[in-house]
Amino acid sequence: MEFGKESWRTYEQGIQREWLLTNGMGSFASSTVIGANTRRYHGLLVASLKPPVMRHLIISKLDESITVEGNTYNLYTNETLDYISDGYKYLQRFSMNPVPTYLYNVGDIFIEKKVCMVYGKNQVVVVYRITNGQTKCTLRIAPLVNFRDYHFNSSHHNLKFKQFNQDAGVILKPEYYDIDIFINSSRGLFIPKQNIYFYNMSYAIERERGLDAVEDHYIPGWFEIDVEPNQEQSITITAGLGEAQKVDGEAIIAAEAGRLHALEKKAGFSDSFAAALVRASDAFIVYRRSTNSKTVIAGYPWFTDWGRDTMIALPGLTLVTKRFDDAKDILYTFSRYIKHGMVPNMFPDVGEEPGYNTVDGALWYIYAVYKYLRYTGDYEFVKENIYDKMEQIIHYYKSGTLYDIKMDQDGLIRAGNPSTQLTWMDAKVGDWIVTPRYGKAVEINALWYNALNIMAQISARIGKDGSEYAQMASKAKQSFVAEFWNEEKKCLFDVINEKGKDDRIRPNQILAISLDFSLLDEEKALQVVNVVLKQLYATYGLRTLSPDHHEYRGVYKGDQWNRDGSYHQGTAWSWLMGHFISAYRKSHKYSEESRQRCLKFIYPFKDHLKDACIGSISEIFDGDLPNIPRGCFAQAWGVAEILRAYVEDVLEIRPYEK
Repeated sequence: MEFGKESWRTYEQGIQREWLLTNGMGSFASSTVIGANTRRYHGLLVASLKPPVMRHLIISKLDESITVEGNTYNLYTNETLDYISDGYKYLQRFSMNPVPTYLYNVGDIFIEKKVCMVYGKNQVVVVYRITNGQTKCTLRIAPLVNFRDYHFNSSHHNLKFKQFNQDAGVILKPEYYDIDIFINSSRGLFIPKQNIYFYNMSYAIERERGLDAVEDHYIPGWFEIDVEPNQEQSITITAGLGEAQKVDGEAIIAAEAGRLHALEKKAGFSDSFAAALVRASDAFIVYRRSTNSKTVIAGYPWFTDWGRDTMIALPGLTLVTKRFDDAKDILYTFSRYIKHGMVPNMFPDVGEEPGYNTVDGALWYIYAVYKYLRYTGDYEFVKENIYDKMEQIIHYYKSGTLYDIKMDQDGLIRAGNPSTQLTWMDAKVGDWIVTPRYGKAVEINALWYNALNIMAQISARIGKDGSEYAQMASKAKQSFVAEFWNEEKKCLFDVINEKGKDDRIRPNQILAISLDFSLLDEEKALQVVNVVLKQLYATYGLRTLSPDHHEYRGVYKGDQWNRDGSYHQGTAWSWLMGHFISAYRKSHKYSEESRQRCLKFIYPFKDHLKDACIGSISEIFDGDLPNIPRGCFAQAWGVAEILRAYVEDVLEIRPYEK
């Protein structure tokens, strides 16, 4: 993807697009297409000290300037409390193919800059290629260094390092943590400095989010590289943690391009949009040290790995892409932590207990296992390693487990109480539970019905008696239709508890159709899809509440109170579009007309890959027009579900049906 000056005629325009690189360990690099950091989470190296967590900002950025004939031109763009430097005016072109590449132009001098993370290491390389004109010039590169948790900003008072200067770079040791930060260059000299700071960098996005938006960075010195007239030079800056290393920057970039190309080739899609989402999906599959296995990062830049998100995203991230070993690893690892029939929502680190505060995580787990079997046919693995855990889930949900989760006499699942938030709509600000959904939630019982049918099928396949599961499923279906059908609105109630039946129109009901085992007959399914399309469709996702409801909030912005207050009260979520597309095709009997309609639902996402985080899909969007992207700029289940639905329901590539 390529962009030109028309994309950054102003600073405000230039900071609208961002880029992301990852290293398979939870670490990442990210900034805007004009090189200005607008988030506390932006940085050239944000490293996971305990993969994939304990992320710390290590290198904020590199600021470059070029001096020729006594004149210095600053190529960097930064916002402070009292000015915005305008180096972006020298930026001629930005591309992401597959790494961020900047092309600057000053007179007859051209400076190309490529950024790449070293996969599997907390290292980043920046490769400069200077094509000089007729006059000698000097390139100065100043690293802005930090060392802090990525959720918090730093003051210069807290940025203290022991500094060990070298001809080609510097090693820094943070005052309060035993780790080495190295920065070196393949050419030129390092000119060390002491007590030099970049003061008051201001982050526009953090201001918008009502958070602390100002911080300082340490500048240990800078590199200077002289370039003779009509000469072309290549310089590699390497920065990372641990023992200082010099690497071949171009070789690192070529290796990363080759790795991503191999993933595309393995997935096997000739379609360019599907291939782009395969590339995007790779960012979320990472290594977790505490379990010595793969896991799924829920979203960048601030989420880590979550059980619910992992299971929802698993089919799109690992099955559609043919990363079956990763799927098996993830499913097996989570099975080891199932307790009282519950799947961890927050994964454990060393010496910590998992968090089990989710009613749907275990049910999504069973569904993910089913999708794994559909794609691989690997019943032996499930029989030997996972089946007994799946039985345990059903047993505990039937007889009762944590958080008041228990099957009612009507065969449906009831969960929680007024003080709990167990479904995916779990926003809570202080004591304010924004979307109380305790009792019988519609999507939980759709998942429960699917889990029972899945257990009946798997049991029969591996020689077990699954008749009880089939009987439970039959009873659950009968009760579901009787209790959840809203005849007045021709759709499903969202949740049922002692207060009555909640008739707010929310997207959760779409799962009663989209999942493999549908609960509704053809007429009712079509009616639900029509209601959801009319009231909840918002271009890039489904709104979490109908605009007709007085509690609807159509814009997600402001401080945490305001943002969390709209998170599930009208904000549109990208991941829901995957299930909506599946439900739409199913309810229209997979007609060619419905396939063409779903292709139209996909078109905006093709455009979105060039917006927000280039090449990925945002977590959420305003429910109101023009549906501005918000939240995490790259979300696992958003990418995964759009990829899955596009491949299975639009391209109609379903290997399991052959």
